Amino acid sequence: MTDSSKKDQLYQLIRANPFISQQELADELGLSRSAVAGHIAGLIRERRLLGRAYVLPDKRPLLCIGAANLDRKLRSIAAMQLGTSNPATAEEVYGGVARNIAENLARLGLPVALLTAVGDDGAGRNLQDHAEAIGIDTRGSLKLPDAATGTYTAILDDQGELVLALADMALYDRITSAFLASRQPQRSAAAMTVADLNLPADSITALLESARTDNVPLVIVAVSQAKMARLPADLGGLRLLILNRGELETRAGRALPTEADVRAACNAVRAQGAQDVIVTCGSQGVYHTRGGELVWLAAHQAAVMDVTGAGDAFSAAVCWSLYQGNDDLTLACRRGLKAATLTLESHETVSPLLSAAALDEIHDFDQSVPLFPSKG
Repeated sequence: MTDSSKKDQLYQLIRANPFISQQELADELGLSRSAVAGHIAGLIRERRLLGRAYVLPDKRPLLCIGAANLDRKLRSIAAMQLGTSNPATAEEVYGGVARNIAENLARLGLPVALLTAVGDDGAGRNLQDHAEAIGIDTRGSLKLPDAATGTYTAILDDQGELVLALADMALYDRITSAFLASRQPQRSAAAMTVADLNLPADSITALLESARTDNVPLVIVAVSQAKMARLPADLGGLRLLILNRGELETRAGRALPTEADVRAACNAVRAQGAQDVIVTCGSQGVYHTRGGELVWLAAHQAAVMDVTGAGDAFSAAVCWSLYQGNDDLTLACRRGLKAATLTLESHETVSPLLSAAALDEIHDFDQSVPLFPSKG
């Protein structure tokens, strides 16, 4: 095969995935990395490519990194009886913290990309097709031929209360620091990075190290108390940590029964390097830091249909607000609470009513009515 043919094949691979690494190109075409670099240099001279990251986006995207699952809900029709078959209804939806945040951001009109891991199976292909259809760029994601796409299965009783949940998410351990390094051009092109704690500890550390040097703001969203151990001691480079009160208690290593305790714990996290902290407090509302202060915003009234995805909508709206260049965290949290309300009032994981215009309709909230759901 001629050099010209190889160069054309390389160009087509880059068109399909503008952030593919040189090593991946070399493996795909059976070339050395030096040969790939030579072809890329030639394409740049020909103006078929526009530089090191291959393409220049019209607007820098917000990059989400973490989980994208197939979520299954099975709900018993009558009172559940253990040890026997129970008539039930079943539902499958797309979920995962990073994926949910990405979909909310896409609905808010932002250019958004998602780095996740999926199996080379029907669920993985369907998940990526759905993401692409709603405007989420998944081309840099990891496709694993030897793993199944992540799943979360919830067993609910006839009242809708959770009886048991089973999560198969080991494949996210394959989003290693080496994999993230292979996506450095894509990460450097982002305006902001949002990562969830389904990533392994080494990958979280690598993202923090990058944030200290590449000037791309990093937001980390906690997912459970158990996975708080994945956060390193040094949080230098972290623009914002979003977590619930139980997760903050895990980080602090003690109970936080009072506002003064929460303030002290948040100040400790800031002393560890985080610029700001948002703490969601179950059905009550949220705290956020403002310098050494702690600001409280109560949640407001909603006709709750389903709590699924409300916390992810909150995080997405906060990131959307910061992406606009406005560092007012109070405004960002108010927008987050509005997005959470829209999600709670919907049967969908991501509310179809979510829009930038809806979040700009911010008003003073009723301080007496609990709303915001606990992540547990």
